Amino acid sequence: MFGFGDMISKLKKSPKRIVFTEGEDPRILEAASRLLASSFLHPVLLGNPDQIQEVAEEAGFNIRGAEIIDPENWDRFEEMVDEFVELRKAKGMTPEKARITLAGANYFGTMLVKMGVADCLLGGATYSTADTVRPALQIIKTKPGNTIVSSCFILVRPSATGENEVLAMADCAINIKPSEDELVEICGETIECAKVFGVDPKVAFLSYSTLGSGKGEEVEKVRSAAEKAKAKYPNTPIEGELQFDAAVAPRVARTKCPGNPVAGYANTFIFPDINAGNIGYKIAQRMGNFEAYGPILLGLNAQINDLSRGCNALEVYSMAIITAALS
Repeated sequence: MFGFGDMISKLKKSPKRIVFTEGEDPRILEAASRLLASSFLHPVLLGNPDQIQEVAEEAGFNIRGAEIIDPENWDRFEEMVDEFVELRKAKGMTPEKARITLAGANYFGTMLVKMGVADCLLGGATYSTADTVRPALQIIKTKPGNTIVSSCFILVRPSATGENEVLAMADCAINIKPSEDELVEICGETIECAKVFGVDPKVAFLSYSTLGSGKGEEVEKVRSAAEKAKAKYPNTPIEGELQFDAAVAPRVARTKCPGNPVAGYANTFIFPDINAGNIGYKIAQRMGNFEAYGPILLGLNAQINDLSRGCNALEVYSMAIITAALS
């Protein structure tokens, strides 16, 4: 597994409280049990306390010390309702509608973060990415200057030198067909995320064309986005548009774009759309033997992250550390 030493050291200095929206899921409980054995992260499990304890005992997971909050019996629920109504009053939210909406663990958990009861949230083991992102957009909202929520995958593979090869790929999960300005925003967020994982970003905006070798509307979009990103982030090496082979293979780069400082050595990849991004990271994961961490949601005022419904307990544990370290 990817080394989380720096992140754990950071969290030991400032432990975080993380909400797990699916507190009765055995994968969540196994990860929570492992986290509770340490002192750098405090799990908050949502669900019925009796059912959570029963599932944990049957599976043999020690969750002693975990905070369990039952959305149906929380003593500050009416305070939450009032705050949610205020947040959504422009959309016609009423106390009655709020109580129904907040019965969902995804909304309830996100409001816990908004109210400062927890620092971050990890959900999605049993529901869709949209069900994680929607309440985050409505309640947490995007950071000042940001217009979208995007996502990044961190790909990790041991190299021949004994060190991990670490790549960042975006946006592979959220934005279906981003505009060129949205690609620039995705680039900026991905640069900062990559740095957290020890990557010195060299950014390639990917296309089926390399620096003018191909034509088309999509090529022009990527090329323009790359130029805007260069101007906006002048301290980061950025190039585009590049084909993937020109971005990662020095021999190909010497032929297609000789002397280019990014080509052949890129480690941070901005895909033109979700089709390319989702296919690309999964090829790296399944055929390139990379471990994939994500999707890591970017651009929000607080760290909310989404799990794959096919996740295992180790992935939950890893994403919990990542989520807290980014918060």
